[in-house]
Parts: sequence; C-alpha cells; structure tokens
Amino acid sequence: MEPADFDYDLPEELIAQQPPAERSAGRLLVVDPGAALADRGIRDLDGLLTAGDLLVVNESRVIPARVHGRKASGGRIEMLVERLLGAREALVQLRASHAPLPQATLDFGAGYTAQVIERRGPFHVLHFSADVTVMLDVLGHVPLPPYIRRSDEAADRDRYQTLFARWPGSVAAPTAGLHFDAALIERLRSRGVGFTRLTLHVGAGTFAPLRAEQLATGRLHPESVEVGADVVAAVAAARAGGGRVIAVGTTVMRALETAAGSGALAPYAGETDLFIRPGHEFRVADALITNFHLPRSSLLMLVCAFGGTQRVLAAYRHAVAARYRFFSYGDAMFVDRQATSTRRGAPP
Repeated sequence: MEPADFDYDLPEELIAQQPPAERSAGRLLVVDPGAALADRGIRDLDGLLTAGDLLVVNESRVIPARVHGRKASGGRIEMLVERLLGAREALVQLRASHAPLPQATLDFGAGYTAQVIERRGPFHVLHFSADVTVMLDVLGHVPLPPYIRRSDEAADRDRYQTLFARWPGSVAAPTAGLHFDAALIERLRSRGVGFTRLTLHVGAGTFAPLRAEQLATGRLHPESVEVGADVVAAVAAARAGGGRVIAVGTTVMRALETAAGSGALAPYAGETDLFIRPGHEFRVADALITNFHLPRSSLLMLVCAFGGTQRVLAAYRHAVAARYRFFSYGDAMFVDRQATSTRRGAPP
C-alpha cells in the first residue's frame, strides 16, 4: 500500500480559495454502497438523517497560530504554533534563514517575547513572556492551509471556525463542521437528530506529506484528543434506539476509533497517533461527513478505509468532473460505511 494508490488529478481552479456565501450553501456528494452517487446539497442533510441518528462533532477551536517576529540579530522569523503545552509554553514550527539556538530570545512585537527552550525534531519548544493564547489573539493570523493562496482576512476569523468551536488548540479547522449553520443545526434537532461533542486538536502535521517512517510504523503525528463519558452514553443511546452514528469529519473518526481501541468505546483523554488505512475495522461510526482531501494524504486513506477505496476514488473522479469545490473551504461528501465484519447497529 503506497500513497500513489490514493492519487487523483485535480485542476487547481477547483481548490476553494474562499468560503461559500453561507455555511450551509455547499454541495454534498452522497456515496452509498447500495446506490448510485447522488449530487445533493448540505441543506439536504435533514432528508438524509432521521430521528434517533446522532451527529458527533469536534468542538476544538482554531487558534490564530501564525505570528511574525524577529531574532535578536534582527533576522525575520515566522512562527506557527503546533500545540499548546501550557499557559506560556508551546511547541512551534519556526521558519527562519537560520534556526535559533536554545536560550535565544525571539521578539514578536507589542511587548511579547519568547525564549527557545529546546529543539524537538522539526519543532521548537518556546516559553513566552505572557499567556500564549492572549498573545495570539493580539498578534496572530489565521493559519490558512498552504493550498489557499492568499493572506488571511478578517472574515477568516469567523469562517475558518465551526459553530461548535469551544476549546482552543487547533491550527487547522475540523472542516466538515464548517458547513453547519444555526438554521441547519436547529432543523436537524427539530427532526430528532442528536448532537454530541468531543475534542481533537488538529496539528500542522495534517498538511505534511506522508513520511516513510509513518507508512512503515502505521503511526501519524500525535494530536491531543478527549472523548468524554457523555459521548459514550450518547452513542450507546443512539444504538439502543436503532439510530446511526455519523462522524462529522475525519478528526471525529480518529477520536472515536482511538477511544474504541480496546474493542469498546470508552472515555479517553490523551494523545492519538492512529493511522487509519484500508483494512482498519471500524467500531463506532455508521457514516461520515467529510470534505474532499489532498491526494496521497492520510485523510484520503481514512475515507477510503471507511467507504471502500475504489468507491471513494470513483466518487472523487465524479466530483472533479462535476466541478465540486475542494479542500477546507470546499464542498463535502456523505459516506456510508462499506460492509465490514462489524455489523451496523452492533454495540461499538
């Protein structure tokens, strides 16, 4: 199994550079193993879901993680926070002509500085002169993905954030959740569709090309995750009532499968480096709502594992031909799980 097995041709003009005019205005490609591909809209979700179904969403909040500064020598640096380690400490990527050494001081302006504590592989650990989240709110830029070829704008602070966002920590949005606006959420609730929330903080590694060691070990970059007892109870209740469990995004899928790693879904708080590839036996979700993902990426491999590689890649070819919008600000898919040895409706 190689990344090249998960490739497809994508015209650059299909990569969405701006969000749609309204959150729920996007298109939705329905991928069902028992039916032909169906071109629908996000607003058709209330017709795809029924009373008793459960949507599991990610309530991680994107932080304005990109900040510009200078070294003591005057050289420019660009910092991208990978993960918050404490109120005044963070794991970061630093872009500079020469990497700063431990104990070096970095100046970000407005009275905010940081000291380099150590280097950890491609990252640095920094200790800041003030609370990191406060500094980022003052100086930070929205960390738009590299395929969005423009600078962040004021509107991105709202639109690159889901309505479910609560706990700061992600440097990339859980993009499937971007499609839900207040009207759609209320309409789904009124039909008896339930919601439950977990947290997975997305790291910048989500955009990095797959490395040889990741393919060899079957493990990805670690990300922080928390699945509470309330999520476990909500899933059990949906199962007991005959409802489906729908993961809103690949981040939710990874969190659920991590929490079900022992065979049964249970509360979990810690890190996950779970790499979901074809052959993985899914234990929790019956369906997945997800945006379109980069070729040769771990996220596309996850979707293929869930929906069937040939079926998902055929859906991608259809989406290209039908001029869907791709990636973070793009359109979405509704994917039913391919048949596996874990029977739908069975306890997770």
